[in-house]
Amino acid sequence: MTIFRPHLRFLFKPHFLYFQSPAGQSSRPFSTSQILRTALDMPPPPVDTTQRLAKLRELMAQNKVDVYSMQFRYTIKAPLIITVVYSFFFFLLLALKLCLRKTAISQSTLLHVMGVETLIRITAAFISSFTGSAGCAIVSMSKAALSTDGRYFSQAAKQLDSNWTLLKRGVEGVPTWEEWTAEQAENGKVVGVDPSLITAGENLHYTPLTSVVVTNCSYVIADARKLSQTLKTTGGSLVGIDQNLIDAVWGNERPARPANQITVQPVERAGKPFEEKVEDLRKELAAKKRSAMVISTLDEIAWLFNLRGSDIPYNPVFFSYAIVTPSVAELYVDESKLSPEARKHLEGKVVLKPYDSIFQASKVLAESKASASSGSSGKFLLSNKASWSLSLALGGEQNVVEVRSPITDAKAIKNEVELEGFRKCHIRDGAALIEYFAWLENALIKEGAQLDEVDGADKLFEIRKKYDLFVGNSFDTISSTGANGATIHYKPEKSTCAVIDPKAMYLCDSGGQYLDGTTDTTRTLHFGEPTEFQKKAYALVLKGHISIDNAIFPKGTTGYAIDSFARQHLWKEGLDYLHGTGHGVGSFLYAEVPLSASNVLSNEPGYYEDGNFGIRLENLVICKEVQTAHKFGDKPFLGFESITLVPFCQKLLDASLLTEAERKWVNDYHARVWEKTSPFFEKDELTTAWLKRETQPI
Repeated sequence: MTIFRPHLRFLFKPHFLYFQSPAGQSSRPFSTSQILRTALDMPPPPVDTTQRLAKLRELMAQNKVDVYSMQFRYTIKAPLIITVVYSFFFFLLLALKLCLRKTAISQSTLLHVMGVETLIRITAAFISSFTGSAGCAIVSMSKAALSTDGRYFSQAAKQLDSNWTLLKRGVEGVPTWEEWTAEQAENGKVVGVDPSLITAGENLHYTPLTSVVVTNCSYVIADARKLSQTLKTTGGSLVGIDQNLIDAVWGNERPARPANQITVQPVERAGKPFEEKVEDLRKELAAKKRSAMVISTLDEIAWLFNLRGSDIPYNPVFFSYAIVTPSVAELYVDESKLSPEARKHLEGKVVLKPYDSIFQASKVLAESKASASSGSSGKFLLSNKASWSLSLALGGEQNVVEVRSPITDAKAIKNEVELEGFRKCHIRDGAALIEYFAWLENALIKEGAQLDEVDGADKLFEIRKKYDLFVGNSFDTISSTGANGATIHYKPEKSTCAVIDPKAMYLCDSGGQYLDGTTDTTRTLHFGEPTEFQKKAYALVLKGHISIDNAIFPKGTTGYAIDSFARQHLWKEGLDYLHGTGHGVGSFLYAEVPLSASNVLSNEPGYYEDGNFGIRLENLVICKEVQTAHKFGDKPFLGFESITLVPFCQKLLDASLLTEAERKWVNDYHARVWEKTSPFFEKDELTTAWLKRETQPI
């Protein structure tokens, strides 16, 4: 699951979101396939954006707008990594709305702002025709540019028309979107931002707000400081605009927030009562001498109170805010969404407040300077990913300390109950994938069936539903054949997807949300005869995967420090891949990144050849302390425990390309896969035969 979902998480992909209907059955997210689709083998021609840009520039001129720039990040596997309900109608509304600013920057790194974030992304697609999940569209009176990262270079090149310049992020000599915006805003031009869609920054001029619009924007970008400083180099400046123009344009057409039921995550699965989590947070406040913490990040709120919702597809979260002081815990939520069980769960321990009252409550908190700790500075703790408008409601810089959220760090360290849940759900999910791959090969080779990529994804979902504690997918299944596998965040759509070619590589990246954990597995298979180069590339990727799995490193080592372990074998051949090697995984929640004991991470190196094939091999691993002969500096050393249980493809495995130690690793791994998953198939001869063949020693 993005999850995203990019170097805040090692792999750039949207993650771990799910939608649960009231009946408890998972359903696929809605989408407008003709508009929001990824590049395919035969992509549709780029949309001619000439008239759209002309209209945008006309409105910009009328409203004295010099530049419009809109950054969007989708943190659900499609991160936010987000796949939600799309509506073509809002393309036009938001396209018009975004013209009403001074050099308007509308940021959407909002992991829980389903409506706002997604519709802004849709606006970017409407203006540029680019449908990727991360990027920045910038339009001046004479130029237009789209900046995106390596995941989407190929897709953007196919989808942008001649009006647009592609800014390849991270490529030497190519300006960043901030630099390009600053160039367009030189000589005193003003760049405007919606303070509810951007984090607070130093030295930012603020146009006074007549009102603070509640848009529930907790996961907003932390780029304001950087952008402000960049603009200064060309004489530009950054200001906050006093009105949420999204709401103004939407008017009565603005979609209502979801009203899905909120349920309890029982302590048997959470591993810790929410009261203890709240007390831990209070201890953190006392240690830092802070009066209160205002929480706006949805996954943190769900984790803190052991509650789960379904307001965002693939994400077990619900729209809410929270305030925790030394004596009171308040949850700002639509009370009608709470199940009777959830009400009882919170009764007498958490004060319930209307969702829309958070900004007024924050103002009252600021005015009262409430503090239960002697010697308190009176300042409030706020995540550095919270919105500027929330910071302002609390009194701004003089009242607020913005830091990395202590809740983020706390929930990244899984307790033993959560870890055991991860292990168990991966056995069941591994069995589901094994059953799917056996079925797919039989259907393609023995039965000669014509199956497209969506047929495959749907069948996998159907199989997963049979396994205990399954809630839904953790992101859109990436079912890709041939060249589509080279598009890292490929999403097949029924009307345009390819038929699975048994003579080509097949890459399947999928995951499930289970009540006891989250899974994310990628395997690359070949049902025919792979080329020698394909087998070599597969071996190089597998070598990197094994290198990460075997890695031992001192506590405190970052993911970047071990990323090269996975790439070294490809590098020796002059090859590489344009995404990170891993990302963190939440327990039935969003993804996280930190490398500490009891983190759950992914290990997923890859190799992609545009127009031909893609290879990615992904297991989830638990970071754990390991015993070493020595302990330099008395530091504990860490290693990984692989919990994914799906065999690697025998047709792509060339034992001669692996060392003896690597062959032993593969054989030991396959023996464990057989031991853990074969009991599921005692009455399934087809799957048993496939599994036995795929786990035989090499």
